[in-house]
Amino acid sequence: MDAYLDHAATGPMRPEAIEAMLPFLGDRFANPSGAHRLARDARRAIDEARDELAELVGASPGEVVFTGGGTESDNLAVFGAGRAASGPVVTAGPADDVARFGRAVCSAIEHHAVLDAISELDGAMVAVDEFGRLDLGALSALLIDEADRHAGGEGRGVRLVSVMAVNNEVGTFQPLDDVARIMKRHAPGAVLHTDAVQAFCWTDVAVSCKSADLLSMSAHKFGGPKGVGLLVAREGVALGARQVGGGQERGRRSGTQNVAGIVAMAVAARLTAAHRNAEIARLGALRDRLLDGLLQLVPGAIETAAVSPAGVPDRTGRAAGIAHICIPGVESEALLFLLERGGVYASAASSCSSGAMEESHVLAAIGVDPSMAKGSLRLSLGWSSTDSDVDQALAVIPPAVERLRTFGI
Repeated sequence: MDAYLDHAATGPMRPEAIEAMLPFLGDRFANPSGAHRLARDARRAIDEARDELAELVGASPGEVVFTGGGTESDNLAVFGAGRAASGPVVTAGPADDVARFGRAVCSAIEHHAVLDAISELDGAMVAVDEFGRLDLGALSALLIDEADRHAGGEGRGVRLVSVMAVNNEVGTFQPLDDVARIMKRHAPGAVLHTDAVQAFCWTDVAVSCKSADLLSMSAHKFGGPKGVGLLVAREGVALGARQVGGGQERGRRSGTQNVAGIVAMAVAARLTAAHRNAEIARLGALRDRLLDGLLQLVPGAIETAAVSPAGVPDRTGRAAGIAHICIPGVESEALLFLLERGGVYASAASSCSSGAMEESHVLAAIGVDPSMAKGSLRLSLGWSSTDSDVDQALAVIPPAVERLRTFGI
């Protein structure tokens, strides 16, 4: 019996989404940019999916830009808005970006799709607390400083702030409405982007992310296919295209649309939204049983980003499907090897580095001691998770840890 506990990386497609895809992989194969009947059929399918997805994310259909996934959506938001200006974007380098278009800012725990893009723009990072929550005071101070420098003739202030809705490693929700209020006061010309790739299963993004000017999503995180996502770009937000050519998506993202993927994404999103509250309750209970069991059965294990000053686990500010612990005396790579042999599939942190094991910038940012971070373990649940998955994990993980400690691995 296998237990798949890596849904934050990706999950199985919903059967209904697979069924929705199949006609567009067969007879309904046409290019939606064409003029004939078959092309119009494909374009109509995209339009219907766009309408449905727009309603589910709290946008108008014209604000939805279809992309190739979460990374592209994040890149389009950061580079497209961070470098947006009248006329073509031609820069000599990061410093010139800052001088012409303003500074880009993000939290210290963003996914690398945002973090690396912000770094390329010579941007700034804002600290988080030990729970992974953005330091709002530090954000205010940075925006005030940039505004003062701009007033003094240095730079152009802040152009973009990017704060993820839900962290992909430890599951922390971010206070986007508070971020937006601070921006309105200290950087009224800046736009707010949120990486909501991990959020759609765990929160109604139409409500929780309503303050965002730009919002990124990826279908495979909620039961859709890989290779398709979207970016919500609110009307009035300047967004320079990163991919040019045929002018699809109102010129914001050229390239023949993935009709089958877009249709399947809409179906998966509809089902996720319809069952979201029940799934949050069900999976939250599974996560709690999993974490409580591991904390009891694995000596020294610490629940990451969830311990209150009183020493009592507080999971209210985290996504219901993400369980993260750090285990002293073991190394993640060796532990994951033993777990796989026992039929438990998990991860050490984010799955964004082509399988490479690397230190987690998220754990470093929230102050986890490097020796503890070496034993990090993320167990994430999704729509197909069951009680038996938790049973399997609780049966396999404790003896695997004991074995590694016995042999000093």
